Amino acid sequence: MSRINDLIADLCPDGVPFRRLGDIGSFYGGLSGKSKDDFKDGNAVFITYMNVYSNIELKTDVEDRVRVGEKEKQHTVQYGDVLFTGSSETPDECGMSSVLTTHTDEKLYLNSFCFGYRFADPDMFLPGFTKHLFRSDALRYQITRTASGVTRFNVSKKKMEDVTIPVPPIEVQREIVRVLDNFTELTAELTAELTARKQQYEYYRNTMIFDADYPLVELRSVVKHYCSGATPKKGNSGFYNGGTIPWIRTQDVRFNEITEVDSYITEAAIEQTAAKWIPENCVIVAISGASAGRSAINKIRATTNQHCLNMEINPEKALYKYVYFCVCGRYDELLLRKQGARGDLNSSLILGITIPLPPIEKQREIVNTIDSFEALVNSISDGIPAEIEARQQQYRYYRDKLLSFKEA
Repeated sequence: MSRINDLIADLCPDGVPFRRLGDIGSFYGGLSGKSKDDFKDGNAVFITYMNVYSNIELKTDVEDRVRVGEKEKQHTVQYGDVLFTGSSETPDECGMSSVLTTHTDEKLYLNSFCFGYRFADPDMFLPGFTKHLFRSDALRYQITRTASGVTRFNVSKKKMEDVTIPVPPIEVQREIVRVLDNFTELTAELTAELTARKQQYEYYRNTMIFDADYPLVELRSVVKHYCSGATPKKGNSGFYNGGTIPWIRTQDVRFNEITEVDSYITEAAIEQTAAKWIPENCVIVAISGASAGRSAINKIRATTNQHCLNMEINPEKALYKYVYFCVCGRYDELLLRKQGARGDLNSSLILGITIPLPPIEKQREIVNTIDSFEALVNSISDGIPAEIEARQQQYRYYRDKLLSFKEA
């Protein structure tokens, strides 16, 4: 850190200039005029919403493709461009950024639910610097203030032009990148270890369920009742203030058992909107946004937003925990079933997947065995998530500290 302090004292002792995005570059949109068929057999690299949302630096070695004609006038993503997600279910998740930090010979096309930003002077910033900058707390605060909406929030590109960013000397940028990249590389190593443990568990789980010669049935055949939820109007405080009814959102659905939530609605929301109670032990699948395809079990009686498909399992046909394991194992298939530029699912697409269905007693045996193996894997991996979280907190602390410049 002393090296950075020395550079700042030497190169910009009186602070650094802050510039409006609208003054130093321009925004552009994603693909336009595309149909579902254009994504089936594409000839060009397609940058998905999830690619932008999940990565501070864009992944280009992807299998996602879109068909683009030679004479089509579409924007392409270029080295150094900053990409943003255009909408989300909450303002805090709007405008998540990713930067193209590598050169590529292939043309990259951005999905229509995202937009890009290009600096007029490509030498003003190191792409490795902006990947950290636009995820910093100070920039995230400005970006979220450009979002508006009720059930879904959208970022205003016009308002984004007023977002201001610091422009430190390149030497300062380079040293900050070196320090912050060390944190992210260590986190990546730990994440890879945890991923290996999870893959071990998933392989064992899927082998037990899908490698046996059990009859296949459509998921709908074991579902007693299904429904989606609702998002009561955000502008009506009577639907939220003082609420005691657990309200599950898609971000709560992450291959887990949901025992508590941080969002609640009121009785008035139940009475006056499409929100509805669901019983314990439903199999929940997220159908929209970044979470689409992920599943969970609610261990509490609750309600959900409209982007969740909630399935009450018929106990005479299947154990809910067994069905949950099956749906988790079909995650890749669910991803392939997603439709549209944003990649959404619906009840028919989910209920139409097939699952093996052995007798109830065999299901119980499988569930008990998988639970035991999961506990073993988790006990081995227990320290890794804590270590990752500690490193991420350390990274966030130094990122926001290093990117807080005095304005000249």
